[in-house]
Formats: sequence, structure tokens, C-alpha cells
Amino acid sequence: MQDSSLFEIQHILPEIVLSLFGIAVILVDTFLSKAHRDRTGVLALVGILVTALSTLFLVNEEGSYIFGMTTVDDFGLYFRFTFLIIGALTILASMSYLQREHLVTGEYYALILFAIVGMNLMATSNELIMIFLGLETLSISTYILLGVMRTDLRSNESALKYFLLGSFSSAFLLYGIALVYGVTRTTNLELIGREIARGNVSAPVLYLSAALMLVGFGFKIAVAPFHIWAPDVYEGAPTPISAFMSVGPKAAGFAMLFRVFFEAFPALANKWLVAAWISSVLTMCVGNFAAIVQSNIKRMLAYSSIAHAGYILVAFVSGSQEGEAAALFYLLAYALMNIGAFALVTIVSGEGDKRVSIEDFAGIGTSHPILAASMSIFLLSLAGIPLTAGFTGKFFIFRAALGSHLIWLTIIGVLNSAISVYYYLRVIVSMYMKEPAENAPLILVSPTLKSVLLISVSGVLFLGIFPERIINLARNSILNLR
Repeated sequence: MQDSSLFEIQHILPEIVLSLFGIAVILVDTFLSKAHRDRTGVLALVGILVTALSTLFLVNEEGSYIFGMTTVDDFGLYFRFTFLIIGALTILASMSYLQREHLVTGEYYALILFAIVGMNLMATSNELIMIFLGLETLSISTYILLGVMRTDLRSNESALKYFLLGSFSSAFLLYGIALVYGVTRTTNLELIGREIARGNVSAPVLYLSAALMLVGFGFKIAVAPFHIWAPDVYEGAPTPISAFMSVGPKAAGFAMLFRVFFEAFPALANKWLVAAWISSVLTMCVGNFAAIVQSNIKRMLAYSSIAHAGYILVAFVSGSQEGEAAALFYLLAYALMNIGAFALVTIVSGEGDKRVSIEDFAGIGTSHPILAASMSIFLLSLAGIPLTAGFTGKFFIFRAALGSHLIWLTIIGVLNSAISVYYYLRVIVSMYMKEPAENAPLILVSPTLKSVLLISVSGVLFLGIFPERIINLARNSILNLR
């Protein structure tokens, strides 16, 4: 572990840049007229671009810095870039949405930047306290973003539910951290792992602390039985924030889960892998079977998000480096296809997010063939159809599970993936085989939403057809995780 000094501040430069741009967005917003406040979105995108450039300076700078609280490694860099992609697509999808809904812009974009700061800390911290601070930074930002539509009761309800349940889950996590500190006298992940390996800690207390932390993480990634909040929260939230919630906190939660359990608790793997196996099965089954009966597309995508968390848990349960790499690949692929799907929902839903039924997509295949084709690509990818990122990601996950001799878990996962085809095809059937309603409003697509669709479609097809570069990058990213 290196001594901390002023020069080490550069190793958290991406987080500093994001924070400064978040503050700048708020300040600039106060001096702009209402007609020009949409420019704060451009400033936020510039912030993400500058952050990406500052992150490049950390390549080949592996080590622990700032008194060992933060780590620079390929694992953290992979997630930093993934979070920036998610943030950029969310901002692009939000620009026309905020104009359409007549919502404030400055603090909205600033909160997205602050949320990315929290996600970065969750993925790169080597200290449980720092991870918790990152988690709370993300949580507070998303609490406010969920309630940004102040006069909408659904948005207010969504924010309140997530706040109450989020606070409850944070208490579980913090109690688990307190217990593990009590038996190991440290919150450093590497030192915790060493203390446990020596066998000088109380086993019952250690098991309880790991269980409490697993509950806290389970809420953030929306796995069963801690998933109840997700459908209501996604349905009531502004649609671009539903997209962000479905991929950003989930990716950060899995980054946190992998880092904490594989660095601090590898000696307890025979215990927590069993719990994760059970949760994985429950998550896939509950998510897919509940999605089948949904008529609201945001709720359907919410339950779909739960099911996909189950697939990623399969990779986690495999306990192998191949499984971890598959999870990293799938989180990026899932981000692209899910944000793309929610971008289509943003387009079709209209002002006030009123047209969110699956039936509201009727006839789009005829009236807007490019939109229908894009939505079909996203849905087929979510279902795991070949030549898409979803299929490739699931292939890597299930191959890793088979390599770890998880035969039954693989069978259950494949069957659940087959079940999901039904409810994704319902939307495609509605788009191509049903006539639109007579009073269906005109669908308008802004340039920023077109760019989101173009980037997402290109990414989904590229990862589906040419996955080698990204999966190799993911493999390299997890080499120094343990």
C-alpha cells in the first residue's frame, strides 16, 4: 500500500471532475433564462467527456491510494467507463423529455453527475466506509431524481417508496459493516480477507455480518426477495430515470457485490454462494413470471430488469473468473439494450407519460418502421436471440455456470430465458400485427433521442456479432480482483 500524498489526488480525478461539473451545472443554470436552460444538458455531457479523458490517465496506474481507501485497477476502470456511457445516454434521453414535461434542468443533470460519482466510489473503493458513502451519494441523488416531477403523485410516491425502503436496506448494510469491523478491527477489504483467512474471528458474527451485507446489496440490485420496490418505483419515475435506475445502480451494486465478497469474504464462499444460488433462481422466476401478466410496459421492463439481475447472479454464483467476466460483459450489454428500450417508451409515452400500455405500441411497425425495428432489436436482445448482445452475454454466463458444474442452475436459467420470449414478443406483435388507435397522437422523435437509439442499436449489434474485444477486456478487468 502506498503512502498517501497530494499527488495521489489524481487517482480520484474522475470523481473530482464530475463533482465540479455538477456544481458548475447548478451555478450556470441560475444565470440562464428559461429559454436557454436546456444548455445545461450540453454542459453535463461535456463533463462526462472530460471525465472520460481524465479516466484514461489512470490506465496502468494500478495500486491503492489515499490511505488505501481507493483502488485503481482494471475492474474499477471498466465500471467507470460503463457508468459514463450510462450517464451520457441518460442525459441525451432526458433533454427533449425535460422540455416536453416543462421540468427544471440544472439540478436534474447535476444529480445524474453526482449519482455517477457515487457509483464510481462503489466500484473503486477498498474500504467499506467509502463504499457506503458512495452508495449513499448514489441513493440520495436518485431519491431526488425520482421525485423531480413535483406535481405528479406517481413520481412523489415512487420517490417516497424508494427512500423508505432504501433507508431500511442501508441500515442492514451499515449494521453488517459494524459487525465485521467489530470482529476484524478494520474496514479495509484486503485486511478483512486476511483476518478471516487466519481464523481468528468469531464465525457466527462473521456469518451474520455477511448475511446483513448481502441483504443490503440485494436491495440495490433488485434481486428476490428484495425486489418488491422496483416495479412501483420504475412505473412512477420519469421514464429516462426509470432507464437510469434499471441499469446504473444495478451495475454499481454488482460491482460492489463482486469487490466486497470476492476480496473480503472468499473464505466464506461455501456459505454465501448457496444463498446467492437460491436468490438467483427466485429472481429469474419471479421476474419472468410476473412480467408475463403486465400490460404496462414500464412495469414489464421493471420485472424484466429483476429477471436479468437473476441471470447476472448466475455468473456470480459460478465463483469463477470466467463468470465474473461474463457478468461485466452482460452489465454493459444490458445497459445498452435497456436504455434503448426505455428511450422508445419515452418517445411513445407522450406528455405526462400517459401512453405506457403495450397496446399503445400498436401499429408503430407501419407508421414508424425505424422505431419499431429499433424496439424489436432491443426486445429480441433482452430475450437472448442470436446475433444480439443479450444472446452473447447469456451464452458467456451459462457457459461459465456449466464450467462450475452448476447444471441445474443453468437449466433453470435457460428455461427462464425461453419464458421471457413470450412477453417480449407481445410488444413486437402489437407493433406489427395490430392497428393503431384512431385517436393515436403523432409521435415525434428529437435529435437527441435519435442519437440514443443509434448508439444503443449499434452497441447491441456490435456486442452481439463482435464480442471478443469487450469480453477480453472484461477478462483482463477481473484478473486482480481477488
